[in-house]
Amino acid sequence: MSATRAVTDAELAALAEAVFAGLGQRGARIATAESCTGGLIAKLLTDIPGSSAVFERGIVSYSNDAKQELLGVPSVTLDTFGAVSAATVIAMADGLLARAPVQYTLAVSGVAGPDGGTPEKPVGTVWIAWAGQGIATGASRFLFPGDRNAVRTATAREALSGIIDLLAAE
Repeated sequence: MSATRAVTDAELAALAEAVFAGLGQRGARIATAESCTGGLIAKLLTDIPGSSAVFERGIVSYSNDAKQELLGVPSVTLDTFGAVSAATVIAMADGLLARAPVQYTLAVSGVAGPDGGTPEKPVGTVWIAWAGQGIATGASRFLFPGDRNAVRTATAREALSGIIDLLAAE
C-alpha cells in the first residue's frame, strides 16, 4: 500500500481522539511497540487528557536487541526476515499483547530515512501490525514518500486508522 498526501497535526490528533473514544466505549486499553516512529504514536495518544484510562504503555524498541528483550521477538525472525518485515511486527504486537494487561496492541517498524534503504526495502517502507485479544494479528506493508518526518507521521496515521478499523469491525 502507498499513501501520498501530507499528514496534518490536526488529522493525527483527530485519529488519536477516535482511538481514545473507541477504546473508552469498550472499557479497553492499548499498548504500542514502536521502532521507526520513536514513540510518536504513544505521544499522540497521551496528548489526550485522561489518556491513562485507555493507554497502558508504549515501548520504543528501536534496536533488534530491544525487540528481542522487551517484546520477545525471536532472533531467528530478525535474522531471517529483518526488522522491517511482517513477521517482525507481528511478533512485536503479539509479544506486547502477551506482556501487557491490554486488549489491543499495535507495532510499527520501517525505514524512515534518509539512509538505510535497500532495493528490497527502500526508504519509506513500513510494516504495521495490529493485535487484539481473541483476534488474529494482521499486518500491512506501506511505502510512504517524503522525508523522515513524512514517513513517521504517515506511519502514525495508518497505525491509528488501523486500530479504528479493528474496533469498528468488532
